[in-house]
Amino acid sequence: MRTLLVVCLLLLSACPAAWAQAKPLVLPLWAGGAPGFESRRNEPEQAKDYWVKNIHNPSITVFLPPKEKATGAAVVICPGGGHRELVYNAEGVEPAQFLTSIGVAAIVLKYRLSREENSPYSLDKHPRQDAYRAMRLVRSHAAEWGIDPNRLGMLGFSAGGEVVATVAYADGKGDAQAPDPIDRLNGKPNFQLLIYPGPLGIPDAVDSSAPPAFLLAANNDVCCSPPIVKLLQAYRLAHVPVEVHLYAQGSHGFNMGHRSKLASLQAWPQRMADWLADNNFLDTNPAHHHQE
Repeated sequence: MRTLLVVCLLLLSACPAAWAQAKPLVLPLWAGGAPGFESRRNEPEQAKDYWVKNIHNPSITVFLPPKEKATGAAVVICPGGGHRELVYNAEGVEPAQFLTSIGVAAIVLKYRLSREENSPYSLDKHPRQDAYRAMRLVRSHAAEWGIDPNRLGMLGFSAGGEVVATVAYADGKGDAQAPDPIDRLNGKPNFQLLIYPGPLGIPDAVDSSAPPAFLLAANNDVCCSPPIVKLLQAYRLAHVPVEVHLYAQGSHGFNMGHRSKLASLQAWPQRMADWLADNNFLDTNPAHHHQE
């Protein structure tokens, strides 16, 4: 047993990336706590089984791909949970693991929950504030993390898709006069990936500045298939690139698909990977990318 332990320690010491995968970097969105709620920053989060709650110090957890696989693309992931909890493992960590396997840096956002019991947060303000700050924080570390700031997208599941929608259709420009240089950066995603997104924040129309979109849901999802049908029509009218997968079955909350018995749902993450490749987001040639 001692020999085995020594061998494992030697392997880990020889491969620092193994440590990085085991312990991803966690950063608070604001070093001193969320604006207006600094006094709550030290209140402990609650985590059990599949969920995380009681988020008062919103943060990002950074999963970087191995350097030999890294494409420079990155995605901020917003898990769902009805704004009452975060389905953190199945809609945060597992998507991050898939994305890093195809060379995409994955950043999981823990945003504040406005529908949690006794929540002091507003649905139309604080998740949006957290999403913008996460995007800007990632762009501020782009060089350090090997990320192309012009290939930074967002992936949202269910309520997390609503969070993405709150920032995807505005210009995202930072405040040039902000004391914090992070707040001067652009917070708009370069593309978005919405998986059975909720209806909140989904616009009736989009213009040509809307980020290219990959949209996916099950047709028998009463809540969250209508938003992607609505977005599809809006995107087509605006002549913005969009791809939609509307599966006949699956209902709501199938996560990354591997817990489903349906072959189509088990394979959906590969459709997302194909879309990223087809639209040059995995292409390391800067000449192929739109520069903002």
